[in-house]
Amino acid sequence: MSVQRFLALLSAVAAAIALAVVLPSSASAATCVAAWSPSAVYTGGATASYNSHNWSAKWWTQNETPGGASGVWADQGACGGGGGSTPTPTPTGGSCTYPAWVAGQTYTTGTVVRYTNGGLYRATHDNPGYDPVISTWYWEPYSCSGTTPNPTQTPNPGGFPVSEAQFNQMFPSRNSFYTYSGLTAALGAYPAFAATGSDTVRKQEAAAFLANVSHETGGLVYVVEQNTANYPHYCDTTQPYGCPAGQAAYYGRGPIQLSWNFNYKAAGDALGINLLANPNLVQTDAAVAWKTALWYWNTQSGPGTMTPHNAMVNGYGFGETIRSINGSLECNGGNPAQVQSRINSYQSFTQILGTVPGSNLSC
Repeated sequence: MSVQRFLALLSAVAAAIALAVVLPSSASAATCVAAWSPSAVYTGGATASYNSHNWSAKWWTQNETPGGASGVWADQGACGGGGGSTPTPTPTGGSCTYPAWVAGQTYTTGTVVRYTNGGLYRATHDNPGYDPVISTWYWEPYSCSGTTPNPTQTPNPGGFPVSEAQFNQMFPSRNSFYTYSGLTAALGAYPAFAATGSDTVRKQEAAAFLANVSHETGGLVYVVEQNTANYPHYCDTTQPYGCPAGQAAYYGRGPIQLSWNFNYKAAGDALGINLLANPNLVQTDAAVAWKTALWYWNTQSGPGTMTPHNAMVNGYGFGETIRSINGSLECNGGNPAQVQSRINSYQSFTQILGTVPGSNLSC
């Protein structure tokens, strides 16, 4: 064999060996941590894996999917192996399957859906896609056997974190219409309110709600809007249902000063009460009045980007509740004195409840 041919053969062998060598990755994927669970509670800094990525919670969260729109999870990069397979929620009561609930989709009475927490819920009244764990009027927990189990989301075992004595301390000059018993009677309509998260979070949400309604009503003094000249303005005649109780019937009432015919319609539909035809119920029935305030707090974003309930339980702070109630009328320099008034009440109420106000107080 010639020297040239021998050298060519050696070169070919070396090339083949080089191709067979698997070079180590400069950035191999991390091992997946424990899989995210929709029923688990995660505090700030906690980790979970989902869809082959590790995630870190920015603040307290439960049942908010990593990578979703909530923004609570920070992506820590791709992962492999470990405990990262995402568990499939098991429907309450057995292995039967039902379609996933879809927000905004119309459901008729009797329809059974699978909610994001893995539980099954049956529509007890027709509804336009209300959240199964928000409205107890429209949904009830359901099992494959047809029995109704205990609700997945129930008030915290300690009950409402504000005692009657603390309530009276917060509102020493309140109108007798705003009873503590009326408030506690209304809580069942929205079981997640002041019952989600740690003891601190529950107290902060209760204080935030009461601070805002205190501001709206002068310390729970006013049941109805004081400027009667505004009364005729709250009838939106472009709505197909009009103003059956009269053009001047939809003025501000109750703890959140519910106004406009479309808000009375929406709140009434959510609560199973015909407030469009009977708006006076908000100023004559204390439980109904409190329910309308809780309806807004738990389901409406108003001029903000989230509901006040979500702002408090997801760590956005008291300032975002102000934005969801009055938006630019007060926030972004609109009326800093009014914002500070709300903050002062909130700080006072958290002190009464023996907790801290947290951060992000202003808007």
